Amino acid sequence: MERIYTADTVDVVVIGAGHAGCEAALASARMGLNTILFAINLDSVAMMPCNPNVGGSSKGHLVREIDALGGEMGKNIDKTYIQSRMLNTGKGPAVYSLRAQADKAKYHTEMKKTVENTENLLLRQGEVTDIVAEEGAVKGVITESGAFYECKAVVICTGTYLKARCLYGSTITESGPNGLRRSVALSESLKSLGVKLKRYKTGTPARVDKRTVDFSKMKEQRGDENIVPFSFENSAEDIAREQVSCYLTYTNEKTHDIIRKNLDRSPLYSGVIEGTGPRYCPSIEDKVVRFADKDRHQIFIEPEGEDTNELYVQGMSSSLPEDVQVAMYRTLPGLENVRFMRTAYAIEYDCIEANSLKLTLEFKDIKGLFSAGQFNGTSGYEEAAAQGLIGGINAACYVKGIEPLILDRSQGYIGVLIDDVVTKESKEPYRMMTSRAEYRLLLRQDNADLRLTDIGYKYGLISEERYAAFQEKRENIEKEIKRVKKINIAPTEEVNAFLEKASSSPLETGIKLTDLIKRPELDYELLAPLDKDRPSLSQSVREQVNIQIKYEGYIQRQQKQVEHFKNIEGRLIPEDINYDDVMGLRIEARQKLKALRPVNIGQASRISGVSPADINMLLCFLNG
Repeated sequence: MERIYTADTVDVVVIGAGHAGCEAALASARMGLNTILFAINLDSVAMMPCNPNVGGSSKGHLVREIDALGGEMGKNIDKTYIQSRMLNTGKGPAVYSLRAQADKAKYHTEMKKTVENTENLLLRQGEVTDIVAEEGAVKGVITESGAFYECKAVVICTGTYLKARCLYGSTITESGPNGLRRSVALSESLKSLGVKLKRYKTGTPARVDKRTVDFSKMKEQRGDENIVPFSFENSAEDIAREQVSCYLTYTNEKTHDIIRKNLDRSPLYSGVIEGTGPRYCPSIEDKVVRFADKDRHQIFIEPEGEDTNELYVQGMSSSLPEDVQVAMYRTLPGLENVRFMRTAYAIEYDCIEANSLKLTLEFKDIKGLFSAGQFNGTSGYEEAAAQGLIGGINAACYVKGIEPLILDRSQGYIGVLIDDVVTKESKEPYRMMTSRAEYRLLLRQDNADLRLTDIGYKYGLISEERYAAFQEKRENIEKEIKRVKKINIAPTEEVNAFLEKASSSPLETGIKLTDLIKRPELDYELLAPLDKDRPSLSQSVREQVNIQIKYEGYIQRQQKQVEHFKNIEGRLIPEDINYDDVMGLRIEARQKLKALRPVNIGQASRISGVSPADINMLLCFLNG
């Protein structure tokens, strides 16, 4: 596109106002930089085109880390949730994960309001068609109207809009999600800059009319009575409200039979769909084929908001023709007479090979150009928002000329996410999972603030008031643990009667209170009657005291692993290293190291095709 006029000069331009774009723009603006956030349609700001929820297994960790760093997603879902549940509570605290159903319309409205009222930030409707770079550095962007916006950094957060097309059966629509206009020209601009693109796909289920659903044939799923906020700035009392129910039903052999008989009409199996889909969020036809031994699959019926009859049919994502979708949905208990409000569809879109990025999410070959979200080959609102926050922070750091933010794998799930996406080869959309984090006992969702608030404050995203409250909380935790460690419990009749009532073995000799807390059947809260001098503390402080005492041995062991990890991981590799000079490297390893240019030994060790023997050769070379 040719420049027609210069519209504005700013510090940072963010392209796309989804979950990644909003976090990127807010971070940049809050760090004091003049920022413009572009969206093709302002009605798509923070839109939830797929599932109506935030959080879930491992994703809840990401949201709480976003909040601890000063991001917005946790605050926004706290304002707009309609049901909240803590998942995996039957397991250890390392895998507890908070998940909330969102009111989609209110989530969009509240985030748009926040963006519109943030100092230094302009929300602008318009399609960016070109990124202008000169001498390997970003100079600005051009919109479809020919307006040139001069800037020092750009963050691409285009989600699933680039050359997008939506498909079900033989119906193909050249559009982005929810029928919104797609972007085409930007893909060609990126290619001209040398950016390699590939095709990925994702999908979404039908939305059905609540009035045509028989909930009596389903299992009701209520929210938790004791609400846990996503944002560390909120208390349960701050966000308490009446919750709505979700419902559980199942597919059956009739459902599966309809799907099998119509696989030839699915663009997924007929070859019409070119992109690769997410393995961990497959369509219903994919599940029936891949898990042929299963006679049923769970299907969750989730409200899309308080003021709509639209229900999201979680687990029934499909690209089958509309008539087949209706037939198979009507085989489910409670959906026998269901009527569709929106048809399920698959969506294909352009994204990048993320190994073209640095750990800062800046392109290696184009200074000032950053990328975040599904455009990086990831899936999920939470993964997108986490990348957007880091991309926005680092775009601001680039403009300011200060040290960028790189979280390592021992600091947060965000560090694991970005390291995996940038370093490891991925053949499908990346989804965060607790199993990907090797230090998950340290990276719990409950202690995200203790791990990351100092960093958020350093970059100017945490207010003085919030930071003072955080420091007070941290001091209270440390003081209380120190106090509890000094307490001895004598084997009195009163104590043993209490322990018997708690189904715990009696004492024969004196014991430390901390040792009682470590018993599986006991905890800090339960033992309050034996601790007469216990001070009044907030729930969040009490939770940390219990976890840190109860899992002390495991935590210390993992901290030692982190120290060992950092000794090796942190060994920097010179930017100008010539891998041809490293004797003993296998050809594949040499090629991969040249292409990816890892910044340290840890990143090099996680590159597919680089073996431990190659790492030893590299270390020998670095040691001279």
